[in-house]
Amino acid sequence: MEDVDVKACSGSSPVTASAMAASYNDQIRPLLDAVDRLRQLNVSQEGIQLPTIVVVGDQSSGKSSVLESLAGISLPRGQGICTRVPLVMRLQDGNEPELRIEFGSGSSVTIASEAEVAAAIDAATAEIAGSGKGISDAPITLVVRKKGVPDLTLVDLPGITRVPVQGQPEDIYDQIARIIRAYITPRESIILNVLSATVDFPTCESIRMSQQVDRSGERTLAVVTKADRAPEGLLEKVTMDDVHIGLGYVCVRNRIGDETYEEARVAERRLFVEHPLLSRIDRSMVGIPTLAGRLTQIQASIIGRCLPDIVKQINDKLSRSSDELGQMPPDLNTVADAVREFYHIVKQVRASLEKVLVRGEFDEYPDDRRRHGTARIAEMLESYASKLPAAAQCSTSDDVVGEPFLAEEMRVLEETKGIKLPNFLPRSALLVLLRKKLESVAHVPHGLVTQVWGYVEELVLGILQHHSRSYPQVHPSCRRAVESLMDKARARSAQHVAELIDMELVADYTANPDYTMKWNDMMATEGHARFLQAVEDHSKPAVVELPGFGEVDVSHLRLQQQQQKLAGQALDLKARLAAYWSCVVLRLVDGLALHVLYSVKRLVEKDLEDELAAQVLGSNMDGVERMLVPTPATAAKRDRLRKSISLLRECRELVANTMDKINAASSDRCF
Repeated sequence: MEDVDVKACSGSSPVTASAMAASYNDQIRPLLDAVDRLRQLNVSQEGIQLPTIVVVGDQSSGKSSVLESLAGISLPRGQGICTRVPLVMRLQDGNEPELRIEFGSGSSVTIASEAEVAAAIDAATAEIAGSGKGISDAPITLVVRKKGVPDLTLVDLPGITRVPVQGQPEDIYDQIARIIRAYITPRESIILNVLSATVDFPTCESIRMSQQVDRSGERTLAVVTKADRAPEGLLEKVTMDDVHIGLGYVCVRNRIGDETYEEARVAERRLFVEHPLLSRIDRSMVGIPTLAGRLTQIQASIIGRCLPDIVKQINDKLSRSSDELGQMPPDLNTVADAVREFYHIVKQVRASLEKVLVRGEFDEYPDDRRRHGTARIAEMLESYASKLPAAAQCSTSDDVVGEPFLAEEMRVLEETKGIKLPNFLPRSALLVLLRKKLESVAHVPHGLVTQVWGYVEELVLGILQHHSRSYPQVHPSCRRAVESLMDKARARSAQHVAELIDMELVADYTANPDYTMKWNDMMATEGHARFLQAVEDHSKPAVVELPGFGEVDVSHLRLQQQQQKLAGQALDLKARLAAYWSCVVLRLVDGLALHVLYSVKRLVEKDLEDELAAQVLGSNMDGVERMLVPTPATAAKRDRLRKSISLLRECRELVANTMDKINAASSDRCF
């Protein structure tokens, strides 16, 4: 975008000046109007920064005088902070004078005459920041349209003060500093730093603040006021540039006393031409007209540079807001709408649960191991299997320290003996030992189902609440449904465990060939014969190696003749129980594992949906009717997104129309 200084055209030929003015009106003025309109629309609330000239300065540095000279009108004056809110000054060169104050709410007040401007600003400030001496970050806009003013938009901020005066808050400096930083930090901002010639520039607080956000000074322009009061050394200050003012300096003379603005400009020109020290400063660095021209050029340049990025930001933000609104739950106007949305949620929950609890797919929660359902349940089943002793002797009486080998089996044989053929094992003896064994491990399968259903309940609730997060009003009903469902599942599983245990006591039966193989291995002829020989022949060692039992001491079996007779039967009983127990453990593990997996699958595919429907759709549709009333947070978010989309669309249309006008004007000039 070309930089055009219309005010600098006075020395050109009439034809040249007219052409440059036409170019300015066709290309620059529409951009300025567009940016000002974007500012009025408050597009910055969407995080989109606009090119802005921000006026900062220490208290009493002469900010107000500079702005008065640019605008040709009087601003509020007085002791302490005069500017208590950000004042956006929109200056427009025009033949039809207009003075107007605009508020952020969209309302505006027309000012009858220039003499009433200061009072109108004071009234508007009091309305926003109160009638005291406090400040506010809510801006007001002063529109000044009059012939001869530069086309500029500047933001005047409160002057920096460190010591609060009476009526000001103790943290006045911090409040002002926060406002200033908010305006000067964006890279789209040009900092107009107003410095008094009567102070050392490095000591100015405004210089320190601007250097914090613009170390190189590439977007800082300094205007030096009160040049007539401290001319000594001013040339060195503005040429040596100890404080890194990248855009340079402009020295000005403020209006004094009752001077008119025209008289002040004449006096300013005379000062910088005739003063023995100030006349040495380069002509391109002095005077309000020079400042106006520099600001106009800088403003046009930065707008031209930033506009493409502004368009991109608007489009990106509009796309994100539209996507976010599209992802929000739809408006529900009827019970039928709510029922459809409810079943849509149930469908999503089922799909997620089928992945994590049935198929073992974790793409929805790749990093959340707690939601990898099949893996966690498999770990529980593995732990359950490891808690069931694989060998029958692991929890029988011979494990007790000091309990002799086969003591328990022989006691059982003694108590179950009856009138029968010799060497026949009583079936009741095996059942007695098996019952005792089962009773010792019955808590393990009960513990498994408690653990599994506790985990499944946590998982189902988490996924259900995730998919219904837009309707927290139905969460209580959903929670009751899940709790009721889990109570039923626990009851079924507890009943199943009880039946598994009871079935094992109905009959000592198995078709598993491992039983016979293991029994044969433990009762192999050589081992069995070695055992009987060690019991009966006291000359043989009392410690003997038996298959499946390792080394055992049989000395206690030699003490009584009756024990010697029962020893063979006791060993046979122990071997049978050990071989049979491995089959029992396998049935307990496999049977309960299949029950768990089947129950989980049934819950996901059928039971959960039925229970949710009963809880949410039951009781005269009370649950889904609550879905018709959006939560305050959801309603506020939807309203915010809709307003954002409307605003961004208006901004996009505004910029597009502006660019179309500029392109059309360029085309007309080409022809």
